[in-house]
Amino acid sequence: MEYISTTSLSNELEIPTNELFNKLKNLGWIDRKNDKWTLTDLGKQKGGQTRSNPKFGEYIVWPENISIDNGQQQKDKHKLLNATAIGKHFQVSSQRLNLILSELGWIEKELAGWTITKLGKTVGGRQYEHETSGGSYVLWPDNILQNKSLIEVFKESHTDKETSKASIVSAPQQQSAIQPTTNNFRDKFEAKHRTKDGHFVRSRAEVIIDDTLYDYGLVHAYEKKVPIEEELYTDFYLPNGKVYIEYWGLENDPKYAERKKKKIEIYQKYDLKLIELNDDDISNLDDHLPKKLLKYGIKVY
Repeated sequence: MEYISTTSLSNELEIPTNELFNKLKNLGWIDRKNDKWTLTDLGKQKGGQTRSNPKFGEYIVWPENISIDNGQQQKDKHKLLNATAIGKHFQVSSQRLNLILSELGWIEKELAGWTITKLGKTVGGRQYEHETSGGSYVLWPDNILQNKSLIEVFKESHTDKETSKASIVSAPQQQSAIQPTTNNFRDKFEAKHRTKDGHFVRSRAEVIIDDTLYDYGLVHAYEKKVPIEEELYTDFYLPNGKVYIEYWGLENDPKYAERKKKKIEIYQKYDLKLIELNDDDISNLDDHLPKKLLKYGIKVY
């Protein structure tokens, strides 16, 4: 069974830490002695334990599925899985699995482990601290194994392997084959403009953006599906920094303007990092794009 600190429990329950300490005191599970929180006998009966850390000293931990509403462990919660268990299910290592979760934007690497993102929380991820090292890690509900975005990553990987064994078709044919058929805008504008790195994009402006990213030495994807419930494809995606780039080229078109509005609302909903470019930016991209990238910690000069 996993145990979490009172601070981590407050984050999970989304209530202030001091409010949780007071509630636990009122329940009689902890008490304040000599300016320090101590575990009571009742608290021990409810599953509380004491841990000691060289850096943080002594602290109290609780079963991760404890309920402070009725003092009993919740039975209806999903079983939590770590990266090793999820990786085993998809036949990859835990290290590789964490890189995939990071690429999906669900977790971020920090000096001492992995931290959950806002997007990761929407799919049920929970952050914990190692009892001894103090490093952070994330556990996931078992229904993550049926998550559409995660499954698609492995489907795409399998498809790539199969494609490499098949006969090679022309690049424009390949590009056409992978475009979503439900998006009239993308059906209307064929991806036929070739960039320096071999991408086929839909406009001269996108050629300029793609070539500029290539010249900057920035790894990027074109028309990548955003790993969220909504069907959303971004113009460009930078894995380094988890930054999305959208070029708005037809803003005088009412239908396009409505499409732009909906896309921006989705980016804001999930608190995703977005760089917006328009025709004025394209005319002098080397002046505008580096400044926008720098806001997200990406330096190109």
